[in-house]
Amino acid sequence: MNEVKRPRKPLMFYYAIVLLALILFNALVMPFLANPNVTQVDYGEFMNMTNEKLVSEVMIEDNQILFKGKNDKLYRTGLMNDPELTQRLYASGAKFSTQIVEQMSPVLSILLSWILPMVLIIGVGNYFSKKLVEKAGGGAGSMMFGMGKSNAKVYVKSTSGIKFDDVAGEDEAKEILSEIVDFLENPKKYEAIGAKMPKGALLVGPPGTGKTLLAKAVAGEANVPFFSISGSEFVEMFVGMGAAKVRDLFRQANEKAPCIVFIDEVDAIGGKRDGRIGGNDEREQTLNQLLTEMDGFDSSKGVVILAATNRPESLDPALLRPGRFDRRVPVELPDLKGREEILKVHARKVNIQPNVDFGAVARAAAGASGAELANIVNEAALRAVRDGRKTVTQADLEESVEVIIAGYQKKNRVLSDKEKMVVAYHEIGHALVAAKQSESAPVHKITIIPRTNGALGYTMQVEENEHFLLTKEELENKIATFTGGRAAEALIFNQITTGAANDIEQATRLARAMITRYGMSDEFGMVAMEQLTNQYLGGDTTLACSDETSNRIDQVVRNLIAAQYDKAFNLLKDNAPQLHALAKYLYEHETITGDEFMDILHKMENPPALGVGEG
Repeated sequence: MNEVKRPRKPLMFYYAIVLLALILFNALVMPFLANPNVTQVDYGEFMNMTNEKLVSEVMIEDNQILFKGKNDKLYRTGLMNDPELTQRLYASGAKFSTQIVEQMSPVLSILLSWILPMVLIIGVGNYFSKKLVEKAGGGAGSMMFGMGKSNAKVYVKSTSGIKFDDVAGEDEAKEILSEIVDFLENPKKYEAIGAKMPKGALLVGPPGTGKTLLAKAVAGEANVPFFSISGSEFVEMFVGMGAAKVRDLFRQANEKAPCIVFIDEVDAIGGKRDGRIGGNDEREQTLNQLLTEMDGFDSSKGVVILAATNRPESLDPALLRPGRFDRRVPVELPDLKGREEILKVHARKVNIQPNVDFGAVARAAAGASGAELANIVNEAALRAVRDGRKTVTQADLEESVEVIIAGYQKKNRVLSDKEKMVVAYHEIGHALVAAKQSESAPVHKITIIPRTNGALGYTMQVEENEHFLLTKEELENKIATFTGGRAAEALIFNQITTGAANDIEQATRLARAMITRYGMSDEFGMVAMEQLTNQYLGGDTTLACSDETSNRIDQVVRNLIAAQYDKAFNLLKDNAPQLHALAKYLYEHETITGDEFMDILHKMENPPALGVGEG
């Protein structure tokens, strides 16, 4: 990796140190160097020596009196307001005089006291700054103190070595980017037919899906240099420095063509311009320079610009038009097959048992990104080390999934017997409602061991096969399952607790989406009442309706959740014996698997038939 070395501190810091040293030297040292053998005395001693005629010569200056004794020794004292001094000196017979101050012209005074020092400082500063920039490889005198340099990190084949085989779960993105690799390897094939490669490709997707890794893999496959810089690194305190960095980045890229230039988090400089007239915004200047550079460079040289963002909706339209970032590459969360492949890629780096079922782990980790899956494997390896084992087991991986989802087990939090029983009924309420409904995901695990994310217990459901379309009935069943914990508390203890806070939040979000975004309401039908404004970072929404309609939506949401709560309550009431038995079993064992849960439920629903003679 070739990195540009910069001075640790700005050059102005060293100028200030030297200037301060000169001032102190002039004030404290120079007087002693100029008069090395002068003795300091007070004014009273000077008067006594004068009266006793022990002074031979006196020099009166602006701020002090220098005099020589009869013994030829030099003395110095401070200047006082003494009207009789002249008469006393005359009477002592000493020779005395005062300084003659030559009046300097105002122009010459300003020249010597202000202009000349400034010229010297600026001249010396420019000389040394040019030398530092040239030594760092910039060669541009305008990049004072290195602020105009791009600071892009350069990765080449020998230090990176990342290929498409190292990136799993993103087959579609790799297929799109492989065309760029082919162009960099065989440009003549495209030139022969008159085709031009897109100048830029924008990698779009949630955090942790491998956008940076894909960009490095493109450079690794094509065996070309790879420039990497974050969008925030272009933003400087001084106006114009960001634009200078953009110019320097493209200059370096042209020198090392063919190459890949990767700008991470491009929304830091590529945000939409607000349309205000005037102003001197640094980000806008940087964006304008980026647009100009992308228009100006020749793509036939083999310089490909890749950028990544989690917020494509915030980018300026000029950045996305043809001739700039005109190719959009979605890098989405991996599906079930993709998650399994990613787990296998990361499992190559750890000692793992050969009988591990990655498919089961991938099903349990639904919705996880590539970075989270890598963390799951690492957490499993750490757990194996803590237990004193040399290989990772299936149990390690399954526990690490729970760590990522719900946090670590909080072993020092001890619940009272009553709270533990309430949590047991709460979690069995979720599981029993899910099991008694059709089109619900099977229960995988139930636990009442507190976790570090604040949960006192949780019920994990795992889909057998991943699907991407949900029916209205399936969504209503999910809401009913969310309300099952609160319904169990109300049914058994005739009171409710704060334990359903997260359930209420999820049920409300899902019910609202059914009405405002999915068109699953008889009252509103297929009308969008909300707009998704942040698809990849939290999924924030904004209402697009009147206040009256918003109030009506709130009422419909309440009615929908209330209906599903009543359904859950009645399901638990009709299956009260199973609820009691399962809650008691969970209370005693603290954690049970989905198979144990279903086995107990099945036995209670289908008791063995009485044989002959039994009764």
